[in-house]
Amino acid sequence: MKQDVQVSTIMTQNVVKLNLTDDLTKAESLFKEHKIRHIPVVSDNKILGILSYTDLLRISYAEAADDDDETVDVTVYNMFTIGQVMTRKIVTVTPGTTIKETAEILATNEFHAVPVCEGDLLVGIVTTTDLIRYLLDQYNS
Repeated sequence: MKQDVQVSTIMTQNVVKLNLTDDLTKAESLFKEHKIRHIPVVSDNKILGILSYTDLLRISYAEAADDDDETVDVTVYNMFTIGQVMTRKIVTVTPGTTIKETAEILATNEFHAVPVCEGDLLVGIVTTTDLIRYLLDQYNS
């Protein structure tokens, strides 16, 4: 397997993004519509943080024990902003970071997606699913 393949070869370039002014209901809609688990939060394409579907589940789970899930979600979502729920301390990689280095970052941390940035500007995202697909391609070639 090649050791020096850049992450830019496997990253998603057309990234679904959120702004701080968006609400959590929109975030949930984007997660479901695009069947994704992580959405970078940006301002003028400058990375500010990342929101995961798990972040949404955490805030709505405690309230949903006995009530109608959809009503509870909307009520709970209106209590928080994206800025309050997103992860601000993020690790990013550059397009030139190797796939191996990116895999090491994901394997040693408790997250499953890494924004790909040139400086502060978001240019892509790499997930554990992208890495698994890459590995499968290596075995099939």
